Amino acid sequence: MSEATTGSTVPRRQLGRYLRELRTNARLTVQVAAKALEWSEAKMWRIETGQTSLRSHDVETMCRVYGAPEELKIALMGLAKETKGKGWWHAYGDVIPESFDLFIGLEEAASSLELYSPELVPGLFQTSDYARAVIKNNSRLQEEEIDRRVQLRVQRQTLVTRFTEPTILRAVLNEAVIRRAVGGTTVMAAQLTWLAELNERPNVSIRLVPFSLGAHQGLDSGSFILMRFPTAGDGRNHEPPTVYIQGFTGALYLDKPREIDRYAAGFAAIWDAALPQEESSALFRQTAREMIGP
Repeated sequence: MSEATTGSTVPRRQLGRYLRELRTNARLTVQVAAKALEWSEAKMWRIETGQTSLRSHDVETMCRVYGAPEELKIALMGLAKETKGKGWWHAYGDVIPESFDLFIGLEEAASSLELYSPELVPGLFQTSDYARAVIKNNSRLQEEEIDRRVQLRVQRQTLVTRFTEPTILRAVLNEAVIRRAVGGTTVMAAQLTWLAELNERPNVSIRLVPFSLGAHQGLDSGSFILMRFPTAGDGRNHEPPTVYIQGFTGALYLDKPREIDRYAAGFAAIWDAALPQEESSALFRQTAREMIGP
C-alpha cells in the first residue's frame, strides 16, 4: 500500500518506536532526554507515540544524544522524510481531533479489523442519515461542521466497499445496537437493511449478541477495535497489531503483545457466543420490518 494511500501515520509510528527504543537503550528517561534536547516532555511523548512528523535534522540530533550507530542514524533520517506525507483525510483536518487523525491513518493502513460495539453501529457501517443523527447528538456543532463530519465518515467507508483489496472486517454488535432507533424508525430501518446487505460482502462478517445470551465477554471488555496490518515478505509485521479504545475524554492505543493477546481472546469469545452471520442478517431485516410497521 502506497504512502499516498496511508499517509504518514505508519512511518511516524515506526520512527517513534525506534527513537523510544534508542532512548531506553541509552537509559535515559523522557525527562532527561527532553532536557538534553531542549524540548518539552509533551513533545517527546508526541514523537514517541507517532503523533507528529519529524525533520531529518531533529532525528539526527536525537540519534546523537542517544548514541545511535551511524548507519541507523542515516536510516532513521530517511524514515523521517516519510513522516511528512498526508493522506486523503487531511482535507478534513478542520473536523478531526489530533487523536482521531492517528486512528484514521491506522484504519486506512490496516488489512483487517475486528471490533465489538455494544451501543452504536460502527462508523464504517453507518448510513449517512444514521451518522448525521449520531453526530447531531453533540449539540455544540454547527450544521456546516455536522455536514463535514458526515462526509468524512462516508469517505472512510471506501475501505469496506472498494473492489481492490477491501479491508477484512469482522464485527460483533450487541442487540441494543439494533433496538435503539437512532434518527427515528425510518432511518434505523434503512440502517439495519444496509447491515444485512454489507453482511453479504465477502470481506465483511457481522454477528449479533442477543439479549437472551445473558452475560458475555463483551460486558467486561467494552467497545474496542483490533487492527492488524500487512506483513513484510519475511512474515514480520511492519506495524504491530493495535487495539483502539475511544473514551469520553480521549483515545487509548494498546500494542503490547500481552494486551493484543487479551483483546484477541476476548473478541474470539464474543464472536463464538454471537449468533451466526446468516441468523444475524435475518434479525437485522426482521427488526427493520418491525420498525417500519405494516
